[in-house]
Amino acid sequence: MADPRTRTRVSAAVTAAVVLTVLVVPLAVPLDQQAVDLAAKLQPPTWAHPFGTDEVGRDLLLRSVYGLRVSLLVGVAAALAATVIGTAVGAVAGALGGWTDRLLMRLVDLFSSVPHLLLGIFVVTMFRPGVWPVVASVVVTHWLSTARIVRAEVLSLRSRPYIEAAVSGGASRWRVTVRHLLPAVLPQAGLAAVLMIPHAIWHESALSFLGLGLPTHQASLGNMVQSARGSLLAGDWWPTLFPGLFIIVPTLAVAGLAAAWRERLNPRRRSELSL
Repeated sequence: MADPRTRTRVSAAVTAAVVLTVLVVPLAVPLDQQAVDLAAKLQPPTWAHPFGTDEVGRDLLLRSVYGLRVSLLVGVAAALAATVIGTAVGAVAGALGGWTDRLLMRLVDLFSSVPHLLLGIFVVTMFRPGVWPVVASVVVTHWLSTARIVRAEVLSLRSRPYIEAAVSGGASRWRVTVRHLLPAVLPQAGLAAVLMIPHAIWHESALSFLGLGLPTHQASLGNMVQSARGSLLAGDWWPTLFPGLFIIVPTLAVAGLAAAWRERLNPRRRSELSL
């Protein structure tokens, strides 16, 4: 098994390479990712087209990069929004307790009882296809685990001597929550946000693969894999392989960084945070 430091360095290097690719390739490659060239359709990888071309002659490298850009946008935006909502709900539930805690946790249980993908499909079908409906669907389905994690941390912190001393000294619940509890749970909330990014990328890709995410003309890794199914059956492997790698490799890299962060926060606990 690889050394943890080596895994962390590899994950960081791959993540940095992904970010640089998304930023640099569209500027360095003077091609239109929407340009159709039927004379060059389904060409295998060449120097002119390192990833080959798709069924209408579009450059797969550039389209994969644009698709990854959309996936990262969805992943980061959804992770941040879901973490803010989950942290607020979990902190309020844990700090106030009583009927407020029971009401908020029943709300979490209600949303959790519906499969994520089914609930996501319900959300996106209420809007026109686009990036922000997909972000909304990910947020609605992914704030629940953060709320549970933050609530558990707050309940644990409430029994600490310095919290009891602050309450005994006359500090209000609001002051205790803002000054003591929230700063203490922010590292766990940040870890939950990082862990959520791969889930959001896969969620967006799954919705787009089903035809419910981004419009079919827009570069999306899920759209590209879906449209390449016929080519794969005909023996043309590159339209499926490269978009698939652009989904798998970044998510594994981010997950590796999250694992290193988790071990740094709590080296004694190796259990996975389940999102």
